[in-house]
Amino acid sequence: MLSPAPMLASPLPLLLLLLCRTCLCQYSSDQCSWKGSGLTHEGHTRDVEQVYLRCSQGSLDWLYPTGAIIVNLRPNTVSPAAARLSVCIKPSAESSGTNVYLDRNGKLRLLLREQDQAQGKVQCFSIKEGALFIEAVPHTDISRRITSFQYELVSDRLGAGAQSLSAPCQPCSDAEMLLAVCTNDFVARGNIKKVEQEEDHSSVTVEISRLYRQKTQVFVSGGVRVRSWTGRIKMPLHCGVRSGGGDFLFTGTVRFGEAWMGCAPRYKDFLRLYHEAQQQGNNPCQLDTD
Repeated sequence: MLSPAPMLASPLPLLLLLLCRTCLCQYSSDQCSWKGSGLTHEGHTRDVEQVYLRCSQGSLDWLYPTGAIIVNLRPNTVSPAAARLSVCIKPSAESSGTNVYLDRNGKLRLLLREQDQAQGKVQCFSIKEGALFIEAVPHTDISRRITSFQYELVSDRLGAGAQSLSAPCQPCSDAEMLLAVCTNDFVARGNIKKVEQEEDHSSVTVEISRLYRQKTQVFVSGGVRVRSWTGRIKMPLHCGVRSGGGDFLFTGTVRFGEAWMGCAPRYKDFLRLYHEAQQQGNNPCQLDTD
């Protein structure tokens, strides 16, 4: 998770928040993706525009930013489970022109500075931490400025922890393991071929002998005559994963087109657990283990 940051006392964001609380804001949207222009703020740059995005994933593009906008990210269904969701955002490499804060009841916490957005690093936070307050940074020339990012709503355990690269490397419980097979974005049996240490995560190259499910094509087929798939799965750097070691059951989530490791028991251990749960009638779903 993100490390705590001090509350900001900058007068401009607070002034903009107060103005938004007392004025009719320019525009509101209720959709998956939003694209707007700061040129609509010209002449009334103190107005704060409210944007409502109510999908599990989407994007935002704010051209020529001036003033500020508040982005409310919410699921499209009302459920007690919604309070346990996290939001992950990934700025584009060209994103600039604003600072991004978290706004919770008028208190601001800095999430992304303008100069940090071009790194494209994923940032996650609990949905309970508030809305995004995106404030334009004054520039003489705004013609080349655009704030652009993708967002996804994810579960706390497999979303925010993995993307912030600080998830604990602890084994899943039996219940979590069985549920992961039913709910995760990918489920596959295979082995680890290579592990590469990158700047802030490990990239694990895997060879898949049995592909049960994948949300998007993170594993690529070796061809019609070759019943195997290959792909890469990311995981936190400090987990110390190594190549070899026999067959595993890989499960996890796909975030912004990248596979992130969730539960990954040895296949023989999963098989024992699965058959025991099957005999007791406790399996949340069925998996063809033949």
